Amino acid sequence: MGVGRFVYTPILPLMHAQAGLSAGAGASLATANYVGYLAGALAGILSPTLVRSRTVLRASLLVLTATLAAMPLTHSTVTWEALRLLAGAASALVFVVAAGSLLHHLRAHPPHLSGWAFGGVGGGIALSGLLVLALRPVGDWRTAWWASAALAALLTAGSWNLRPEDAPTAKVSGSAGKPRTHRWFGALFVSYTLEGVGYIVAGTFLVAAIGQGSPGWVGGGAWVLVGLAAVPSSALWARLGRRWSRPGLLLTALVVQAAGIALPALVGGTAAALASAILFGATFLGVSTLALATGAHLRFPRSVALLTAGYSVGQILGPLVVAPLLHHGYHGALLLAALVVLAAAAGAAVLRIGFPHHMVVVRHTNPERRRESNEGADPGALAPHSAD
Repeated sequence: MGVGRFVYTPILPLMHAQAGLSAGAGASLATANYVGYLAGALAGILSPTLVRSRTVLRASLLVLTATLAAMPLTHSTVTWEALRLLAGAASALVFVVAAGSLLHHLRAHPPHLSGWAFGGVGGGIALSGLLVLALRPVGDWRTAWWASAALAALLTAGSWNLRPEDAPTAKVSGSAGKPRTHRWFGALFVSYTLEGVGYIVAGTFLVAAIGQGSPGWVGGGAWVLVGLAAVPSSALWARLGRRWSRPGLLLTALVVQAAGIALPALVGGTAAALASAILFGATFLGVSTLALATGAHLRFPRSVALLTAGYSVGQILGPLVVAPLLHHGYHGALLLAALVVLAAAAGAAVLRIGFPHHMVVVRHTNPERRRESNEGADPGALAPHSAD
């Protein structure tokens, strides 16, 4: 999924230079991918059987790989948009099936173990960045797409036998005494939606922005650093979330991310570009880990589904919001994205006010009902947290 969804970022400068793709068309392709991702995520939410289907997982892996291989076969922007739309939907289904499998089968294990698995997205980013970087001297944009399809095919083979989560054995009716957490969840929802807007601008245009004022290898190298920094980030933030307050950590991660996004626009040079990549890579998966865990802690109904939908809508809006700024380069877009992420940090700051760190867990005298009522909860959500 990391290759299929994010290889577009390091290939984008090559398509600008060699395939005649305009900046506005580049933003449209990105938006098409995010619309597809939202559609795939909603399909997984509305039809839970999809999330538990090995056939859906395998079909999505094949479709995702095929869309990469088909990109060099045309110069039609409309066809490219359709392919990226399909790739977005397939990558979303791959993610929800894999995430459901992890959270189900690793439920009894420490949360940082799942965090390492989610770091596979960062691994895909790093591998795709290395691939494009290695091909730049010897190939063109077509070669980059075909090579990424070959890489995705290898990874598809490696994940072919992943076992989705098991079907639920019973449904448990809502328990009495649920805490009222609407105001905290509202702040979290706004914050995470704004993060979707800001993060995706950097996730789409960071390589192109860095490449404008740096040697040719720096943009691709920065994307590799983004992936490498992302690999351990979810596990690290999940582990920190068991010791410190998640709202405080979310605020910290968002501020650090905003600084990383703004850095290439404010400070030129290779060092600033590489530092930006590390800061961005170390936070964007971590923010998702913290936000979803916080929603689980609040036990708001369908919190993961709602947060994912808001985040996906933010990703769709991001490229559209900055598209008018792209005629003058990418620095203005990065600065606007950094401001949006700071607004998301303000939402996280509001979330900290009176946050219910110690939630009362509903207990049942029947051991089977007790097991079922806590089933699916984030393992760290019920652990005590220190005050901010």
